[in-house]
Amino acid sequence: MDVFDIFSGRVADALTKLYPGDDRLAPLLEKVVVEPPRDSAHGDLSTNAAMVVAKPLGMNPREVAAAIVAAFETDTDVASVEIAGPGFINFRLHNDIWHKMLSTIATEGVNFGRADIGRGTKVNVEYVSANPTGPMHVGHTRGAVYGDALASLMEYCGFDVTREYYLNDAGGQVDVLARSAFLRYREALGEDIGAIPTGLYPGDYLVPVGKALATEFGDSLLGKPETEWLETVKTRVLAAMLDLIKADLAKLNITHEVFFSEKTLHGQGGQIELTLEWLREEGLVYQGTLEPPKGKTIEDWEDREQTLFRATDFGDDTDRALVKSDGAYTYFASDIAYHRDKFLRGFNEQVIVLGADHAGYIKRLQAAVKAISGGQAQIDVRICQLVRLLRNGEPVKMSKRSGDLVTLADVVDEVGSDAVRFMLLFRRNDAALDFDFALVKEQTRDNPVFYVQYAHARACSIFRNAERDIPDLDISETALQGVDFSEINSPEELELIRLIGQWPRIVAAAAKAHEPHRVAFYLHDLAGGFHAFWAKGKENVDLRFVNADNSTITLARLGLVNAVRQVLRSGLAMLGVTAPDELS
Repeated sequence: MDVFDIFSGRVADALTKLYPGDDRLAPLLEKVVVEPPRDSAHGDLSTNAAMVVAKPLGMNPREVAAAIVAAFETDTDVASVEIAGPGFINFRLHNDIWHKMLSTIATEGVNFGRADIGRGTKVNVEYVSANPTGPMHVGHTRGAVYGDALASLMEYCGFDVTREYYLNDAGGQVDVLARSAFLRYREALGEDIGAIPTGLYPGDYLVPVGKALATEFGDSLLGKPETEWLETVKTRVLAAMLDLIKADLAKLNITHEVFFSEKTLHGQGGQIELTLEWLREEGLVYQGTLEPPKGKTIEDWEDREQTLFRATDFGDDTDRALVKSDGAYTYFASDIAYHRDKFLRGFNEQVIVLGADHAGYIKRLQAAVKAISGGQAQIDVRICQLVRLLRNGEPVKMSKRSGDLVTLADVVDEVGSDAVRFMLLFRRNDAALDFDFALVKEQTRDNPVFYVQYAHARACSIFRNAERDIPDLDISETALQGVDFSEINSPEELELIRLIGQWPRIVAAAAKAHEPHRVAFYLHDLAGGFHAFWAKGKENVDLRFVNADNSTITLARLGLVNAVRQVLRSGLAMLGVTAPDELS
């Protein structure tokens, strides 16, 4: 039961009846919103409807607002409605509608807040996609958490989501990885390899790979030319790195349904070759030259004719090269082929999560997807900004294990998956973030994850107190579904109920905007409202949740507590964070 969605429909119906047959109205209705007023003293709901439609229809906003107000005079759910400012409309609802919402939560449980806005639409969410050259570091962690939470959010709202990881297992960096592993193989056979040469991967995570190679091959690879051992070592080390990546992600309870190999795009008859052939047939590729990039003069720029994709025809800033001077395909050629493969797999909706250094990829990827799908598919490129690790305000030192980076495992092992996931989601993905180890270990209200989890634990403790103080009271799930909430009418109670009622609206808006941080923000607000109400009960006995002398009001307030608990549980699960019944 989404009160805001219900009244959005009623406002739209009112406008349609007020201005029947006006073709200008339909697109305007998409801009009309019903939301909580900024000041709760102004009412329960507020709409900009009159402000949106008045000017395009050539009318005065307050006149339109007055007509809308009149249309709601017979609405039995509306206690009062008034015009504010230049034409905003504020509604105050009868308490019955909030009581019905609490009953709905008791009945629907985990399904309260689900909105089938996806209607089964297939969506591919690609995230992490780090080079398989070592353990996951903290720079990958934010994108991993964001992508996983977004996938869960969209699933909750009715999308058919596939979680995908693009494995960069082609290219020169993989050859460097194989050479680095071969050096550790020689070390495992007793050779003193000295300092790791510049250009190779120095982290000791390759030591077990070297030992595994020594166990499998003995010294049979020694003395052979690189051309004979490179592919063998590459295969083994890539498999080992993929296992390492999966193990790191598992620490955050992250899994993917698809690990797509870049290697499968290459070679004769591969997707890159087929895609370029298709692009040529469609007239989307030509032979030409490019202007020098910003910062380069004509003298510094090799002006050569090359194979170019007509990216500017699809909104990009420049056309893009597809073939290097040595005949090899560019990374962008791989990108086009890969996203065409996604489209051919049935994904008209695509989301890709990239790091802060990939902001320049947004337009080119959007152009590529538009071109290869004939405009049928769209891609949302989400950029995750950098995470700065601190300890009491001071930068954290680097990890020896990875060579020069703090690993994902380092962070999770120290503070736990819950803290990592919630804190990385407690800020917009496109805003830089400070992660302070000291803060996330504190059990205070200044620690957002503790504050929210404590609200859930406190709700559970209230039920335990009720069992202790009123042992004969039936507080089972079945009993809560039949609660009479008519006595829940105090301003403090209604304030909390209205906050609970925002959950369906928050979920739907977050899914449409691809912004799971909205869920984290809301859970923090709900926890704050719940903690504040609990504190008022400490001061005023009439507001306590458990009253041994009044089982009726106790059961009703337990229904309210259960609603808070259910929404917190659903929201935390969506973010991949546990909802503990107790906190030590």
